Amino acid sequence: MLLLPSVFLLSIWTQVSSGSRTTEEWKSRIIYQLLTDRFSQAGEAPSVQCSDLKSYCGGTFVGIKERLDYIQSLGASAIWISPFVENTDKGYHGYWAKNIFKVNPMFGTREELLDLVDACHERDIWVMMDVVANHMGYPVGTPYNFTDFVPFNETWHYHEWCEIEDFTCQESVELCRLFGLPDLNETQPFVRETLLNWIANITQEFGFDGYRIDTVVEMPKSFWRDFYESGDTFMMGEANNGDRTCYTGAYQGPLPSLLNFPQYWAMRRAFTERKPMTEITDSLAEQRECFSDVTALGLFVDNHDFPRFLNLMNDTKLLSNALAYVMFGEGFPLVYYGTEQSFHGGGDPLNRESLWPYYSTEAPLYKYIKSLTTARKSLDVNFTARNQVELFVDSNTLVFARGKNSELLVVLTNVGHLGAQSVMENTVTGLGRYTDNTEFVNIFTSEDIITVNRGATVIRLNEGLPKVYLKRQPGGSSSSSVRDVIPPSLLGLACMLSFFATRL
Repeated sequence: MLLLPSVFLLSIWTQVSSGSRTTEEWKSRIIYQLLTDRFSQAGEAPSVQCSDLKSYCGGTFVGIKERLDYIQSLGASAIWISPFVENTDKGYHGYWAKNIFKVNPMFGTREELLDLVDACHERDIWVMMDVVANHMGYPVGTPYNFTDFVPFNETWHYHEWCEIEDFTCQESVELCRLFGLPDLNETQPFVRETLLNWIANITQEFGFDGYRIDTVVEMPKSFWRDFYESGDTFMMGEANNGDRTCYTGAYQGPLPSLLNFPQYWAMRRAFTERKPMTEITDSLAEQRECFSDVTALGLFVDNHDFPRFLNLMNDTKLLSNALAYVMFGEGFPLVYYGTEQSFHGGGDPLNRESLWPYYSTEAPLYKYIKSLTTARKSLDVNFTARNQVELFVDSNTLVFARGKNSELLVVLTNVGHLGAQSVMENTVTGLGRYTDNTEFVNIFTSEDIITVNRGATVIRLNEGLPKVYLKRQPGGSSSSSVRDVIPPSLLGLACMLSFFATRL
């Protein structure tokens, strides 16, 4: 039996640094999610993609470090990487822990992980580490053979074996196994204290800036309060149990941030199922009732657990609209690796492709996402505040405003390629907050100017793509330079976006 006292646990990791970050600080970040094993091998990239997606493909910490230019050029200011601990057989994704005190040798060494964190920090790229506290990996032989696990190698470290069969029964969700993975019993003092000490120590050892927490709904909220306090830095939880907004929202409080699954499901319905855009506004109304802070939620259209957007709906026009919401909507944006290269993999593991050899910074979606990140960082708009107002919605169009004075207008459509060869002219009402003759300039195409009169305006959507407008300041005449309205960093993007539109 391995029974380590807390004092010993505290000395396992040499404490060298602290990466404590607040939720408010994280709200200004743009996060790029990657799987360590699938993002980049060290050295020259292979000429073909990995063919066996059920096992290790060869990505490493050194590979990530060597591709930081690619990430930074896209506009990301943080990376979310796979759990780093040693895993059981074929645990390339990191979610099947074998030894929580050992770095996965398939990814690299402790020193190489430290070097990666240091290299990121030198570029002001923050590191969000994925961690798992709910379960360990698959035992060898029998479901109760825990002898190879460190430090949880005894039967009493786990709940009795049962499988989660009803995800609406919270007792089953918290006490039973997910896909047969041994479920840790956090009510045992040894298990609880070990996990709390472990998260505290790796924060100080590696200087991680935050954590993404796996399988949050499968452990009690009281545990997560203690876990967050022990980790002493930002945490974003994966709380997903179907499209149950208030159920999910109850986990914000124990943890400061969550992935916004209600918004993910709403955008899937609106964009990939072509349901009315009211799916989004209806979900937002529920979120504002059920979450304590919608601006602290992570927005995404792709991740490692669900088929990619382009697999569900092979329409890059629709994807471009969904990405515009991710970048400008309330919350902070996440981009899953491969989206920028138009990856279209299906369910796990097909949505976990190797990124190599596709590192082109000229790919249309790479350049489009770069234009969005540039805009978010360049515009004088507070994207971290609760200032989103939905102004107009119908079956095919959503218009919302951001900013203290609603100075940014974002116009989205779900017509997709059906509108690619035409101009869709919308009379947008609900703009009564603006005085007559208020002008808005398209941030990417300065010739595109709209004027509000009597609470309405006409917006022409071209080729099924979204538009983003910035209000011209009072006193600016129609002949004033667009440079008085649009940041210089965006002025050169119009030609690139025109190119993008023709390629999608």
